[in-house]
Amino acid sequence: MPNRNIRLDIQYDGTEYSGWQVQKNAVTVQWEIEKAIYDVTGQKVSLYAAGRTDAGVHALGQVANFRVDHDLAPEKYKDAVNFYLPNNILITDSSEVDDDFHARKSAKWRQYRYLIGLQRSALYFNRRWECVYDLNLDRMNQIADYIRGVHDFSAFCVVSSQKENNECDILVSEWRKEESQLRFEIRANRFLHSMVRSLVGCMVDAGREKDFLTIAIFDNILKSGDHTRIKTVAPARGLYLVAAGY
Repeated sequence: MPNRNIRLDIQYDGTEYSGWQVQKNAVTVQWEIEKAIYDVTGQKVSLYAAGRTDAGVHALGQVANFRVDHDLAPEKYKDAVNFYLPNNILITDSSEVDDDFHARKSAKWRQYRYLIGLQRSALYFNRRWECVYDLNLDRMNQIADYIRGVHDFSAFCVVSSQKENNECDILVSEWRKEESQLRFEIRANRFLHSMVRSLVGCMVDAGREKDFLTIAIFDNILKSGDHTRIKTVAPARGLYLVAAGY
């Protein structure tokens, strides 16, 4: 049987999961998919993902890969694995990739989206952050513009997850209004733990025109590297992993 490197493109609603990564005594997206692959192949595999999303975070374009010795055609894994998955996880594509492909290490960039609802909704509550107060979109975009390029984002990463190098290159950063919601798109070569949610929290504070967060104060927080100065961290339910580029 061939030793194949299989890529999966994945969507999921993260509401009911304790994040992507396998954890003891917790149900995670990775655990569900690995279990489904075992049901298909009879083999235990290790999935490697483009982004290890946190509890409650969703994905429109998660990418993962695994190695398997099995004769099932690569394109057939999509339907075969989906048969064993719950309805809130969906494999949208499966294919064979080069032997050196690694969903995390090979990624050149990742893109996240954050959704803010400007009015309450029973249908979308678990899929966006409901901010039912006025937000100044221009002020939020001032910060979005400012963070483009290379910066040290230590202040926007939980201390326990900080690395020796916390620099990220922000390629896209922009807020747009779409009817009754705001959409933030951010693309970078890498992201730190809680970085997007911390940035969004600061931008919302600026949008509310709070006295403690002007553009000058944001600049000071960014350069300080001090995570304790982050007053607001946006909830996980509004965050989506949109895509990874290779």
